[in-house]
Amino acid sequence: MSRILTSTGAASTATLISRVLGFVREFAFAAFLGTGPIADAFYMALQLPNLVRRFVGEGALTAAFIPMLQEERMDGDAKGWQFANRALSLLVVLLGTFSALVMILASLLLWFAAKGWVTQFDIDTLLMFSLLRDMSPYIPLACLTAVFIGILNAVGRFFLPIVSSAVLNVVLIATVWWVAPRFGTELYQQVYALAFGLVVAGAVQAICQLPGLRQAGFRLAWDFNWKDPAVRELLRRTGPAILGVGVFQFSVLLTQGLAFIHGPQIVSSFNYAVRLMELPQGLVGLSLATVLLSELSQLSAEKKYPEFRSTLKEGLLQLVFLTLVPVVTMLILAEPIVRLLFERGRFDTVSTMRVSEMLVALGPGLLAFSLNNLLARAFYALGDTSTPMKVGMFSVIITILSSIFLLRFFPGSGLGMANSLGAIANAILLTYAFRRKLPLFKFGELRSPVSRMVWSAVVAAAVMWGTKWAWERWVGHANLAAKLGEVVIPALLGGGSYLAVTLALGLAQPREIIAVASAWFSGDPKEEAGEDTQP
Repeated sequence: MSRILTSTGAASTATLISRVLGFVREFAFAAFLGTGPIADAFYMALQLPNLVRRFVGEGALTAAFIPMLQEERMDGDAKGWQFANRALSLLVVLLGTFSALVMILASLLLWFAAKGWVTQFDIDTLLMFSLLRDMSPYIPLACLTAVFIGILNAVGRFFLPIVSSAVLNVVLIATVWWVAPRFGTELYQQVYALAFGLVVAGAVQAICQLPGLRQAGFRLAWDFNWKDPAVRELLRRTGPAILGVGVFQFSVLLTQGLAFIHGPQIVSSFNYAVRLMELPQGLVGLSLATVLLSELSQLSAEKKYPEFRSTLKEGLLQLVFLTLVPVVTMLILAEPIVRLLFERGRFDTVSTMRVSEMLVALGPGLLAFSLNNLLARAFYALGDTSTPMKVGMFSVIITILSSIFLLRFFPGSGLGMANSLGAIANAILLTYAFRRKLPLFKFGELRSPVSRMVWSAVVAAAVMWGTKWAWERWVGHANLAAKLGEVVIPALLGGGSYLAVTLALGLAQPREIIAVASAWFSGDPKEEAGEDTQP
């Protein structure tokens, strides 16, 4: 497991760099946009590009693509690269066409509105369609980048592909600080700079992958031989996954649309809360799932099923161990975190209250979101894309119905609560399905270590809450130093108590992480796949 942890550590380090810059980007966006109607329009327009990116690039296609690329490469890299070029050529054609259709349809709708033929949309909705039109070229660029990264992950390169997303964040930060003010004097004019910057950033991020691909031995080439059996098999595997991931992402779009119609500030508040949740999810859940997909796919291709079960078990335990403290932190320190990170510019105290309320609603779902990523990839590694699809469809129904009900009674947090409920339902059903898929995998062996982790998290929560209460009573948050201490001191004491209790209870996971961290800091990782984590 130390090899997986070290590769995950490389991915997590790269993810941390990217997420820190991502937070700087969100700080800039929050101060620039606030949580008003223009912010709602921008983030609602961004939903479709993000939906397609996750739907195709980071979800269904890459989940099916990486195991197949591993299988094809078993007959030599040349065959694997040929398959990759054929898949990429098909992706460019399909997504380029889709992007053009989005641009044309949005332009026609705006033209009809200008002529007075469409009158049911208000000015904020028209702004949203206008921004969507300008963002649409980002769709194929983002998906192309995701597949490039999938190729690099398949050959054991995790660090630089994730760092490349830092470039996207740098471009967007520069857009907010230096380009947007030159687009006009009013916010409704300046917001178009963000759509422009998104497209430029997507192009730059895709280009940044090319040197790494060349060093891995891959050369881009147009190849339209889509009758290749491997390409057809990719489409067969991707179909159910696209339906499953697509239904989930469509539910996100639908629930956000319901929130956009329901009232102001809900969409933007939800977006900022999700960004905060994505830091621990990206550092732990997605990094571990990314590494494990490649590892599990290799073990499955070689039919090493005992090693497959052992690797997955250790991955699940590490995931739970590393995620429980972020869950507790989100639940207890939501308001201080939002106040410290976002409260400036157009983002005022009311915005802080709204976003922290949404963050608390999302907190219980953090572990479930991460488990879903890992378990779904275990199915994909076994060549099963239909089971996660079926489970996802049922969970989507729960999310949509919950949103309709909860938005009515809890407009400030209903969207977060509904997404948490859907994620928890998805995790429970995936676990049940996996027990049927791989009956030799003993979930019962996880019960004892997980229960000890939960009790340790309860201790951490008590320490964190007590420290926060004392800080609010005697120090407050009148200045930046006080705001920083209100977050850092409770988090450090809570995290330290969690580590101490888990060590005292004899859990192996903290010892493994300490050993890997010590090796990293000593400059002597000594891990089997380390030389493959960087080009």
